[in-house]
Amino acid sequence: MNSIAEHGESFWQLVIYWFTLELFKIGETPLTMLSIIRVLVILVVAIWISRIIRHGIDQIAGRNASFKQETAYTLSRLVHYVILALGILVGLSSIGVQLTSLAIVAGALGVGIGFGLQSIFNNFVSGLIMLFERNVKVGDYVVLQSGIEGRVREISVRSTLITTNDNLDIIVPNSEFITAQVTNWTMNDRLIRVHVPFGVAYGSDKDQVKRAALEAAEKVPFTYNDEERREPLVWLVGFGNSSLDFELVVWVDTKGITRPGATRAAYLWELETALRKYRIEIPFPQRDLHLRSGFLHTSQGSEFQEPANKA
Repeated sequence: MNSIAEHGESFWQLVIYWFTLELFKIGETPLTMLSIIRVLVILVVAIWISRIIRHGIDQIAGRNASFKQETAYTLSRLVHYVILALGILVGLSSIGVQLTSLAIVAGALGVGIGFGLQSIFNNFVSGLIMLFERNVKVGDYVVLQSGIEGRVREISVRSTLITTNDNLDIIVPNSEFITAQVTNWTMNDRLIRVHVPFGVAYGSDKDQVKRAALEAAEKVPFTYNDEERREPLVWLVGFGNSSLDFELVVWVDTKGITRPGATRAAYLWELETALRKYRIEIPFPQRDLHLRSGFLHTSQGSEFQEPANKA
């Protein structure tokens, strides 16, 4: 029994030794395995508190119609970052790390940013700018300079998740939203004006073309028709090589904004049907070939004569 007790006591002494063994120092504060575990526990508690508060914000936003979902999302992300930062500070203070020691760590971090973390730091700051400025919010339909377009699903610390109309999830670095051009189709007004070009044959009645195009616009469910300011229009915009070039100019609602391909296809479909109804010809490129007499004369010369029949 004494031997077992001695072995148990030596085991606990070994555990205590390893948990209290100094691993490294931050300034004058030694760090041990036990102090690191304490910091991790405090961080876990901070994350748990953050999750509870964010869940409460989502519940309030769901019950209160005047509380916009974009505002709730921005508020929840900021609360998460603040609580996480406070958890880190409390955790470091609990093991005796002073702010002067943190300045040393910040200096080392600055060197790291200069040598390879500048991209991550840039994306982090860009994410904070997006959350504060709110030029791009969750739920907006955006088109990036790189050609990516879709609905913003999530804005995180480093990147933004965009879902395209083909249900593809694309992860875009936050810095692209700050340093490059971004077209936000749903930033303020939920209506935009689109131009649908089409052409008809020369000699077509312009009034009939206008009537057909307006009838086509009425049949498309995306069309927003305000008789005072935002009614559909038909513009003659040019004289092409084979056609009179027109544009159907219409205001579309949110469904049309977020589905640009389907919107354009719907208007072209109804335009073709309406033009066919009024027997208005949709032209295609044609070329007339003129054979000059000199060519015919040359073709009858000796160079093109058939050889005599051999016996």
